[in-house]
Amino acid sequence: MVTNKTFTMLKPDSVEKGNIGGIVEKITASGFRIVAMKLTQLTKADAEAFYAVHSERPFYGELVTYMTRGPIVAAILEKENAVEDFRTLIGATNPAEAVEGTIRNMFADSISENAVHGSDSDENAAIEGAFHFSGREMF
Repeated sequence: MVTNKTFTMLKPDSVEKGNIGGIVEKITASGFRIVAMKLTQLTKADAEAFYAVHSERPFYGELVTYMTRGPIVAAILEKENAVEDFRTLIGATNPAEAVEGTIRNMFADSISENAVHGSDSDENAAIEGAFHFSGREMF
């Protein structure tokens, strides 16, 4: 099932560094329409649930700590081929390997503090969007 929506989070490092505006500008300039967005903070339980797929990985505890250290911006984006196009826009997980002009190339500092999350499939985009937003919060 291909949809035209994807989910993103601007991670705590992006918020801390004041990069919300620059990242949102990059997203909208790339043809995405924001259908839901909010500034929020994950609790430890929220982060553990959201990243449960990584619970057996060695970086899981560090990831939960990082994602709960400050506010994040959660958003649902709409565009044809949204998931794939957004993954291209954000760039490689390692900002040193990210293509010039991608969000991670421009705004991330490291693999562990890589500025932004982007859903990796249509199915996960729907799950992740529903985790953060109710139907009445999407426009």
